[in-house]
Amino acid sequence: MFDLSDLALFFLFGVFVALWWNAQGVKQIALKATQDYCQSMGVQLLDDGVVLRGFWLRRNAAGKLCLWRSYNFEFTSTGEQRYSGQIVLLGRIVEAVHLDPHRLN
Repeated sequence: MFDLSDLALFFLFGVFVALWWNAQGVKQIALKATQDYCQSMGVQLLDDGVVLRGFWLRRNAAGKLCLWRSYNFEFTSTGEQRYSGQIVLLGRIVEAVHLDPHRLN
């Protein structure tokens, strides 16, 4: 019926799904934080999304090893030009949000 290789493949598939599910949760945290930040700065988030730029292992303030993620996004301040921004998360905590220099209304 099932042998050890089938069980190993099923386990690997389960691990992959769990990691993907976690990554989607962190991306939703990044998106919500980006939306809130853009609203507080008086700019409009474009395309209603963030795109993973990179990730790495880093230690947080408590010395625990966490996944550091950087996401890019685009915004507009005038409705005519697109500008870039970046949000950085360490684990599930937002470390920084940066907006490129842009025109004010």
